Amino acid sequence: MINPFVTNGYAGEAYFCDRVQETKDITAWLLNGNNIALISPRRYGKTDLMRHCFEQNEIKKRYYTFIIDIYSTKSLSEMVNKMGRVILDELKPKGKQHWEAFLNMMHSLKTGITYDAMGQPSWNVSVGDIANPNNTLDEIFHYLQQADKPCLVAIDEFQQILKYSDTNVEASLRTYVQYCSNANFVFLGSQRHLMGSMFVSPNRPFYQSVTVMNLNLIDEEKYWEFCNAHFEKAGKTIDRETVRQLYAQFEGVTFYLQKVMNVLFMRTAENQHCTINDLQSAVDYIIDFTNHTYEDLMYQLPEKQSLVLRAIAKEGKVKQITSGKFAKHYGLISPSAVKSAVNALLDKDLITQDKGVYQVYDKFLEIWLKR
Repeated sequence: MINPFVTNGYAGEAYFCDRVQETKDITAWLLNGNNIALISPRRYGKTDLMRHCFEQNEIKKRYYTFIIDIYSTKSLSEMVNKMGRVILDELKPKGKQHWEAFLNMMHSLKTGITYDAMGQPSWNVSVGDIANPNNTLDEIFHYLQQADKPCLVAIDEFQQILKYSDTNVEASLRTYVQYCSNANFVFLGSQRHLMGSMFVSPNRPFYQSVTVMNLNLIDEEKYWEFCNAHFEKAGKTIDRETVRQLYAQFEGVTFYLQKVMNVLFMRTAENQHCTINDLQSAVDYIIDFTNHTYEDLMYQLPEKQSLVLRAIAKEGKVKQITSGKFAKHYGLISPSAVKSAVNALLDKDLITQDKGVYQVYDKFLEIWLKR
């Protein structure tokens, strides 16, 4: 039997918890020709929500859908390379006429496309093959405009484009999106202040070009019903208080709820009852697997960053992070040294900042550091 608490990707409606209203809203906006900016901290489940929306019958049957994660990209060349690869991979299962229509548009990258003995194409394009990323981007949008079905394109971690050294990426993309009448776009982002500045600031290219949606946490009661139903279906039971405590400990963040519930389900045999006494054991079990990775991570950090990261973990949430009081309480050198370390930790995604509140990004790492 499949573990119903999926921790890696989207496994279908049966294993997807709630988000009923969000699914209706996003689907309705897209079906009516709107672009969307979907914003929330990472690990809330934005990407899986988009996969769920794209699986709705009214979308699946009428549109080509593409989800492009640009989190790891550092330039426009890397972004267009990722876009081309995803589009080809999505079109290949649909048959030759579909992927061929796309490849026929990609004049700038002919040498990077190879074919196997069965005539199936592969995207073997390296960033070095993209001599002019603006030309390649133009070809991709030309395909989206000319495709035989309307397209829906979700670009994940969209705020990453602000880190590119390329000039005018934001303005260029806005122009392409504005004039691509055969496609609608969803811009997913996890850094609220960056996404907010892109879409609600009057002096930015994407101003008033999208419907901005902020994704909230999954409702605790809905998550309890989801857990209880899957345990009962498998001939197991679980305490309501166990789910309540789990939700509180990890502040309702979907990834951590699913990870711990996956272990609780795995360790509860048929006809057995899962109680709150099993919760801490499950969390320890997960963290023990990552112990050496965390040790290596801390070893590689400069001492000042390591000390600040440990201090933030012990504090939990820090508001006045550059205050003398915080530095003194945790034996840190000075507020200016703390500020420098914080900037480095933010850049490495080891901590997050939302509305002036700083905390460790990985909640399992936070627990490990508190030990």
